[in-house]
This record gives sequence, structure tokens and C-alpha cells, in this order.
Amino acid sequence: MSRENEMMNCEDYRETLTADPRFDDESGHLDTCAACREYSAEMLALNDDIAAAMALDVPELVMPDLPDLETDNVVTLSGRRRILRPAWIAVAATVLIAAVIGIRMTGPGVEYGTLEEQLLAHVDNEPAALLPTSTPVSGSRLAEAVPENIATMNQDVGLITYAMSCSINGKDVPHLVVQGEHGPITILLMPYEKVAAASTIDGENVQGIILPVGDGSIAIIGSRGEQLDKIKQNVLDSVMWST
Repeated sequence: MSRENEMMNCEDYRETLTADPRFDDESGHLDTCAACREYSAEMLALNDDIAAAMALDVPELVMPDLPDLETDNVVTLSGRRRILRPAWIAVAATVLIAAVIGIRMTGPGVEYGTLEEQLLAHVDNEPAALLPTSTPVSGSRLAEAVPENIATMNQDVGLITYAMSCSINGKDVPHLVVQGEHGPITILLMPYEKVAAASTIDGENVQGIILPVGDGSIAIIGSRGEQLDKIKQNVLDSVMWST
């Protein structure tokens, strides 16, 4: 088996694990690939952490005592009563989960005040992309994530360990991850997102910058303490829009 085919097998396997960390591969790939065994263990640990965060200890619902009412002239709406109470409980549970976990939501119908907020939410929504690794993506996977009709890019930007096509404001954009000094660094190539000037991205545990590049922009996001200036020029030198 060629090195290219072997790497494609690893990428396909890891993409499946991202969607289902408990995926059971009957091909025996894990028996021969130490890197994927390590990746599988990391994904399972991440899945357990998320499950622990979702295991909320919700107190028993106690309804308040209601005053006695004159019911002689009251019409009983049994169907409505059956609907309202479960709906109220569902809304309360949803609010509680959102308040405790504090996850930024993404997807159709979700609106953001700024591009910066949308990019932070997008990074939050793909935690598996930020697992530290020394395994680069293959040239074919990089070409698939960065198609020629969007941009041309060489790999001088650094060790690219993640490459996918994602959606920002309804447009397909390349989502890349390179390994920095303090951890993974996200790069989003956005040829359709024109910005007037460079702006900063400030998240709870991350920092970044959005750079105007021609008629589009490029976002670079890393952990706090990461020297993004060192990679910024490499990114600008490595990318050229095709549109």
C-alpha cells in the first residue's frame, strides 16, 4: 500500500471518528496504525468530557401551591393542560443546559452580530479539529479542501493537520489547522468575506485576527500566548485567490 493511500485511510477513519467516537472499524485499521489508536483514545476522552458536562443534576420540579378557585363557571381544557406543562419543562431544561454549558450554537437560522462571533462559534463547533497531532493531511485532502476555483496554496504555511470545506455565511470556505508553538492554529480562507481593515478576535481561551486579502479575508485563530505574527506572513505568502 502506498503512503498516499495509507494516509487517505487514516483521514477517512478519523473523519468517521469525529462523527462517531465509538465507531467500530472491522477492517482492523487500529491494529496496524498507532497514530489512529492515539487519535481514537483522544476522541473517546473528549466524548466522555462532553457527556460529563451534559450530565446535569436537575432538581425535582416542585409546582407552587395554587389558591382555591371557584370552579362552577370554569371550563376544563384538559388537552391544553397536557400540552403546557411538558412544554414549560422543556423550555426550562433548554435554558438551563445553555446557561450551564455556555456553548455558542451554529447552524441554519442562527444569526451573529459580527463575523468575529460567527468564526468563534464555528471553531467551538469543531473541537476534534484542534486535537494536537504530528500527522499531516495528504496532498489530495488539502486539494479537496482548497479547490482551485477558490485559491491556490502551498504547504509552506506549516504542518497542516486538518483540512475541510466548511460554511461561513452560506459560502464554502477552506478550514485548515496547523500546529503552532502552543497548540493547533485555525486558518479560515474566506475569499467572499471582504473586510475594510484588520480586526481582532477575542475569545475566552483564544485570540485571533481577520486580515483583509484582496476582495476577501483570512482568519487566523490560536490559543492565548500563541505568537500569531510568526504565522501570519507565512499564510499571506502561501495563499492566492483564484476568483
